[in-house]
Amino acid sequence: MADLVPFSRAPRPSRPRPSEPEPLWRQMLGDQLRRRRHDRDETLTETAENAGVSPQYLSEVERGLKEPSSEMIAAIAGALDTSLIELTSAVADELRQVTAAPASAAVSAARGAFALAA
Repeated sequence: MADLVPFSRAPRPSRPRPSEPEPLWRQMLGDQLRRRRHDRDETLTETAENAGVSPQYLSEVERGLKEPSSEMIAAIAGALDTSLIELTSAVADELRQVTAAPASAAVSAARGAFALAA
């Protein structure tokens, strides 16, 4: 029979706790999809039909209530004339901005200065 050897755990680096929880990926994705659909002046029904999904499903994705599969995301992206990589990159960029903003503001405030970002 084998012996069990305990491994020591390296301490995790401490990260400052954000005052608000990070937004969920599905919420950020839904916001991005809705903006792109509105930019095209399309209705839920039109985009859903082009993507091959129901308007109810697309509505739930846009509101961040559904966790769509990569196939569904790709179908909706295609219906909005964008690529999966372009869409996911835009969501990731926005997520970086949302999560980085409080940290940079805290650093500026600690130095006694405030900066506005455009």
